Amino acid sequence: MADRFKDHFSEASDKYGRYRPNYPARLFSWLASIAPHRSLAWDCATGNGQAAILLSEHFDRIVATDASRSQIGNATTRENISYRIALAENSGLAPDSVDLIAVAQAFHWLDREAFSREVDGVLKENGVLAIWTYNLLSVSPDVDSIIQHLYSRTLGKYWAFERTMVENGYADVWLPFEKISTPEFHMSMKWSLPQLIGYLGTWSATRKYQQETGTDPVQAIREELGKAWGHTDGTLPIRWPLSVRAWRKTAH
Repeated sequence: MADRFKDHFSEASDKYGRYRPNYPARLFSWLASIAPHRSLAWDCATGNGQAAILLSEHFDRIVATDASRSQIGNATTRENISYRIALAENSGLAPDSVDLIAVAQAFHWLDREAFSREVDGVLKENGVLAIWTYNLLSVSPDVDSIIQHLYSRTLGKYWAFERTMVENGYADVWLPFEKISTPEFHMSMKWSLPQLIGYLGTWSATRKYQQETGTDPVQAIREELGKAWGHTDGTLPIRWPLSVRAWRKTAH
């Protein structure tokens, strides 16, 4: 498993629940509305279970898998969620058993061809596959400018090449299923400056920069961010555009 899994996140798995934005409830209501049934959903590459928790409010049972033992170990539990350590292309799910497959902010790390075969095998006829991703957040012109510089200049060469799929919102993804038209979604939070700092620290490129240089690029801009923030003890609204792509498995 280790040879086939690019593990960019285990080191920060304990921080994901604290410092990652929440997906909108409206997304999961919509997913439930287009699924053929609400018996079983598979949250693939679940991470800390963020999407699995919200799916559990709409489906009878959730199987949430991730290749990272550390991520699974830090996942939030619910009675109707079963967590498993598994690769995306080898879920262990029964053939034709799943109503909905969700991949939240992780599709760009998967072996697309192998995953497509797994989807075709475990998804019921008329079942739905949904993938989504978000890129840079927006706070204010001054804060955004600092974060853009961190993202593209300071960390530019430390991002994995798969990041380009995130930047274009999965717009170029093709899968051998029937495409579904998706509504527009976004995420919004009210965060303090320490929460924003924590979030920037979960970026895979931030951790790679730290490993290779021995310095923390986020702490280096903390004072500058504080000045742009304006009132360091308060919260500000933050917004991320959310790009959602969905497909339906139809009869062959």
